[in-house]
Amino acid sequence: MAVAVYPGRFDPVTNGHLDITQRAAAMFEQLVVAVYDMPDAVFPIEERVMMFEEAVKNLPNVIVKSFSGLVVAFAREEKANVLVRGIRAFTDFEAEFDMALMNKKMAPEIESVYLMASLEHLFVSGRRIREVANLGYDASDLVPPHVAEALRRKFNC
Repeated sequence: MAVAVYPGRFDPVTNGHLDITQRAAAMFEQLVVAVYDMPDAVFPIEERVMMFEEAVKNLPNVIVKSFSGLVVAFAREEKANVLVRGIRAFTDFEAEFDMALMNKKMAPEIESVYLMASLEHLFVSGRRIREVANLGYDASDLVPPHVAEALRRKFNC
């Protein structure tokens, strides 16, 4: 069984994340979305997991879990043999390349697979969504509806 892990902050989940998730779910028998538990997130880990679960409830081979520590350790726990990542631009490639080499050093049995962001999502990132929402922009066309509502509540916009 081909099991893949798609790790990230997902603070919050965006339409770009969902695009990568849907495409990866079509490629692998099971896809585990791994939400990184980090202390400086705008949304707490439980809320980020719930937001992603709601967004992928129509994808039966996708499960969402939180994790901390090394992603390769989490992938091993999940018996995954692939890490899925999305790439938007050259700046993503540089960081992802370094990360892939380190992951390969630590876990040579786990492959990294990169999916190019779809054209309409090239500029979308969780960091940019948080920034513009905090400044009052309605990001509802960039995130799922329930995430847009969570952003409105969080930033009173």
